[in-house]
Amino acid sequence: MTNPIRLGIFGWPVAHSKSPQMHESAAKALGIALRYERFEVPPEDLAEAVRASHAAGIDGYNLTVPHKVEIMPLLDEVTPAARAIGAVNTVVRRGERYLGDNTDAPGLVRSLEEAGVELGGAHMVVLGAGGAARAAVVGLAEAGAKEIRVLSRRPEQGETLCRSLAEAVGCRLESAPLGEAGRHFRRASLLVQATSATLESNPGAQAFADSLPLQALPEGAAVVDMVYKPLETTLLARAAARGLSTIDGLGMLLHQGAIAFEMWTGFEPPLDVMRSALSD
Repeated sequence: MTNPIRLGIFGWPVAHSKSPQMHESAAKALGIALRYERFEVPPEDLAEAVRASHAAGIDGYNLTVPHKVEIMPLLDEVTPAARAIGAVNTVVRRGERYLGDNTDAPGLVRSLEEAGVELGGAHMVVLGAGGAARAAVVGLAEAGAKEIRVLSRRPEQGETLCRSLAEAVGCRLESAPLGEAGRHFRRASLLVQATSATLESNPGAQAFADSLPLQALPEGAAVVDMVYKPLETTLLARAAARGLSTIDGLGMLLHQGAIAFEMWTGFEPPLDVMRSALSD
């Protein structure tokens, strides 16, 4: 009997992760023996947990908050794309070496393309200056964005992000304070929410959504929230009420997972099965 493919996800916390059901359902549909586990690892224990997993020959794994940056020096190699983003969310075993990659950026792009959002030549606004925002900027730039404005509560973080990615992206990239959102929203065909402000665990989610001048967005603009819990965030509810196109974070979760699944198994992922597993 073939040994199952051994996968997992490292996070703190990680009990909420839907990745096990998504990947195990896909494997079952394809007749692949696969086991995907949750590894609840506090930050101070990450290095030891990774060393133990590599020694045991784990076939691959995901990283979620707060380990996406700290994992990088613990790997044998990191792809140029992941280095540009400054974070790794997927690790693949190649022989005895472990390669770090980032599937968040292409996952976001695929979810937007699936929703019919035109990315080529578009003017976009990204809210946030953390790891999710970096992935969004890199993915959108590679998809052909003409201009990306990064708005953040701490302008110095936005400036740092733009400076560090200036050579990696082929479009106009600028930062501005979140307080100046109104004038930047007027030119945007896509608004990307890439902060944790809309998470259901955040008591300030409604206030954050109410503070954004959505009325300044053009009528044909689309709004995507990279958060998937809740599916309809306070921001998406406000955008929908204004008649704007909205895209929740489940599509990104699905597509970044599908890309990782193919990297680990070599099989084309059954998207419908994975989508159904995430919806349960």
